[in-house]
Amino acid sequence: MKLWIGESISVVGSQFSPFAITIAAHDILHAQRIEFGILAGLGTLPFLLFGLPVGVWADRYRRKPTMIYADLGRALILLSVPLAWIFGYLSMGLFYVVAFTTGVLTVFFEICYQSYLPSLVERSELVEANGKLQSTQASAGFVGPPLATTMVQIASAPIAILGDVIGYFSSAGFLSSIKKPEEALPRKEGRSALKDIKEGLSVVFGDTRLRSIAGCTATANLFSSAWGAIMIPYMLEDLALAEWQVGIPFVGFAVGGLIGAVLSSRISKKIGVGWTIIVFAVAFGVAPIPIYFATPGLAIPVIAVSSLFASMGSVLYNISQVSFRQALVPMEIQGRMNATMRTIVWGTLPIGGITGGILAQVLGYHTAIGLAIAAGSLAFLFVLFSPVRGIKEIPSGPQLTAKPAG
Repeated sequence: MKLWIGESISVVGSQFSPFAITIAAHDILHAQRIEFGILAGLGTLPFLLFGLPVGVWADRYRRKPTMIYADLGRALILLSVPLAWIFGYLSMGLFYVVAFTTGVLTVFFEICYQSYLPSLVERSELVEANGKLQSTQASAGFVGPPLATTMVQIASAPIAILGDVIGYFSSAGFLSSIKKPEEALPRKEGRSALKDIKEGLSVVFGDTRLRSIAGCTATANLFSSAWGAIMIPYMLEDLALAEWQVGIPFVGFAVGGLIGAVLSSRISKKIGVGWTIIVFAVAFGVAPIPIYFATPGLAIPVIAVSSLFASMGSVLYNISQVSFRQALVPMEIQGRMNATMRTIVWGTLPIGGITGGILAQVLGYHTAIGLAIAAGSLAFLFVLFSPVRGIKEIPSGPQLTAKPAG
């Protein structure tokens, strides 16, 4: 419950900085199109650079303290933006540093977060637990984007980032209040980090189902980050939306996420975990297509509806595939398994972000978004033609172990 509440508050806050930084870069610093791609890329580059060693960390040290320090660190780093603005030192260079350093701490938090959850609930409860976390995160999205853009109008974009700071401090506070002891993980003295990394790689690459899920998610993330990196300036310039209107269509993400989270357990039981993954990989791939055809007059409803179905599909897909892989491995390799998956599936995000910026610089926002959405709609092929079709339910106990690295 404490993890649940803390995450909900944090998610509301985390809506602020993406809007605020992008709008500040656009309005105050007059950033070039390629710079939006670089900014998005730097925020996720740490997953590609540090994901695997952080997985070793998550399997050697307690995960809850790492999550708390990551929250506190991100809050303090983001404080530099309003302070820099007040004293006249705001720059794209600062935004790049903030994006990268908060990204590093996000690597620690996210990998430990997914590895920590199975220690709080039974494996049979993972779908329900992930669903509840997703539902409250989606509910937070109702107020997050509109509140963020309203704060930008009232207090300026740099000051609005304080909403994110408050969210991270709140998350750290609730995590600190969790009393359930975290079981100490077995330590192997003298063992090299490289061998631990190889074991984590062997778990993911040694199982066709995990490889297929990784391929699907990585491809979807690659192209969604490409069009996502330029979406806000596209809405401001090509679709002629006012700043206060930019956050409105993103409420669709919250509605769709909430629907998906509520239905997740029921759907996975009805059609099986594997077909839930496949069907909703198709859904989140094709749902953004109408965005390419949006016009200034219909931009808000078109983007809102597309966001709703994309979010619903993504949440249903993620709850099933994350719960499946959490249940598949024992606690002592959760960190490395999650780190390997995150390195693969989030490692494509910086490539996509920079690619989106380049395409927008060369071809314009509209064409760049269309190409990225079209390519991303094919990601489902990885899971469709794979043993994922045969997954009926969440495993009741670990089925995979790491192969010793020689």
